[in-house]
Amino acid sequence: MKAIIIGGGIGGLCSAIALRKAGWDVDEFEQNEKLSESGAGIVLAANALRALKSLDIDGRIREEGAPVGAAELRTWKGDLLASLPVQKQAARYGMPSYLIHRGSLQSILYSHALALGVNVQLGKRFAELLESKDGAEARFADGTTADGDLLIAADGHRSKIRERLFGHLPLRYSGYRAIRGIGRFEDSRYPLEAGGGFEALGKGIRFGFSHLGEGRIFWFAAMNEPEGQAASQEPEERKRQVLMKLQNWYSPVPAVIEATLPEDILTHSIYDLAPLPQWSKGRVTLLGDAAHPMLPNLGQGGAQAMEDAVTLAHLLKNKAAGAELTETLKAFETARIPRIRQIVRQSRLMGRLMQLESPLALAVRNTAFRAAADKLFVSRLHPVIGYEPPTL
Repeated sequence: MKAIIIGGGIGGLCSAIALRKAGWDVDEFEQNEKLSESGAGIVLAANALRALKSLDIDGRIREEGAPVGAAELRTWKGDLLASLPVQKQAARYGMPSYLIHRGSLQSILYSHALALGVNVQLGKRFAELLESKDGAEARFADGTTADGDLLIAADGHRSKIRERLFGHLPLRYSGYRAIRGIGRFEDSRYPLEAGGGFEALGKGIRFGFSHLGEGRIFWFAAMNEPEGQAASQEPEERKRQVLMKLQNWYSPVPAVIEATLPEDILTHSIYDLAPLPQWSKGRVTLLGDAAHPMLPNLGQGGAQAMEDAVTLAHLLKNKAAGAELTETLKAFETARIPRIRQIVRQSRLMGRLMQLESPLALAVRNTAFRAAADKLFVSRLHPVIGYEPPTL
């Protein structure tokens, strides 16, 4: 059995590895000429690490990432709202959460996929999809083609294959833009060896800071603004704008931004997609962001792509071609869509909570954080990060 995967991001690479472990031949196609080392940090909670353990790369994550040893919630002035019980979480799940550079994670996945015999081809821009009862064929902009028993679309939140299967589905604007940076910064209150960091909350804006592994830090700001408001494309101007917005915030916020090189600061508006009732048609299925773009407020976008990958491979292991394969894709949807629907909803609700602007609503929220951080950030998140994906 042979699978074609369109997209060489986290979801696509995890799918390639998982399917190879399940006994499939895999050809993977990525439109970029090389895998990018740029990007932001990604948090890997217990559910993500369990999925990565099925792929035999959780050890590499622990070597190159940074365990989350502390997590604080503060006001924009620095007043402590809550110290989140990350140690209690780590004890509950038998592991801490980890932060790692997205480029490092992609590099780990890529090298592992190659070692398992995945045929990864770069610089292959998808152009057209042809389907039959016996398989699927992908055509690329350079005139080449690839065919297989199954095609997996892991081509991101603006998936061309999703549009090909289900028509145009408009993304939903979150109400805010994210600015993300990676650099090197030291502060005695947040030592490297402790791991973790803090999130500071203002009126319609928040800032987060955490250690990333290998001596680096990751930070983000999320700012409410109307959709379509143009962000500066000049790195120096982006840095100047975010510094101006946060210049009077809790130290070390301005210093963290100041210490970041302009070219290491990215910005983009944040979108998700209303959950789909189905992901597959015939021999083609969506996976990861192509199937379920979600807001980043629970840190679950990458984790859910990993869960998709191991679940699909688990279901496809030792399966025959023909009708049994299409039935398996429907079983994949049945297994994943209800969970995804809940996480997309929770991510959107958390965003609303963290981006409040009303002074009264802010006061009520902050009081709740002081009184019930365990309930809000541990008990309610347990169904998300306590989940155990199938093993391969």
